[in-house]
Amino acid sequence: MSDLRFQQPDDDATLKDWQHVHNVIIPTHLLPLDDVRERAQLHHLEVAYLGGVLVGCSTVRPPSDDTSTATVIARVLAPHRGQGFGEELYARGLDRAREWGAKVIETVVLSSNEDGLRFAHQHGFVEIERYLLPGDTIPWIDLRLS
Repeated sequence: MSDLRFQQPDDDATLKDWQHVHNVIIPTHLLPLDDVRERAQLHHLEVAYLGGVLVGCSTVRPPSDDTSTATVIARVLAPHRGQGFGEELYARGLDRAREWGAKVIETVVLSSNEDGLRFAHQHGFVEIERYLLPGDTIPWIDLRLS
């Protein structure tokens, strides 16, 4: 384990940090702060810091009642990749999803995020769907843990 510090974003500063990581990793779907606040009410969000340096963030969408499927997304800023931080974010998210009773784990990655796709495949995820959202030109990929 590293010296990462994890925090649920609960004030403007940490919500903006989560927003920053999301918007850097997913530049095709920039979220305004009000949308981040709403997500923080619906999902489990975390921000990861190494010392005082922002490293990444995660999202865990709770399992749906009908399918027991949760979505776990770990995002690490490019300068901090390859150091195990994604592993920690992902493991924490996976633990949270399972605490909530998830039987199936999915993730979603923007197809242009080659590092994110490689990470998902290395962790046993397989592609189940590829799609474009209205107005998008870069496909999203839904993956399921096999």
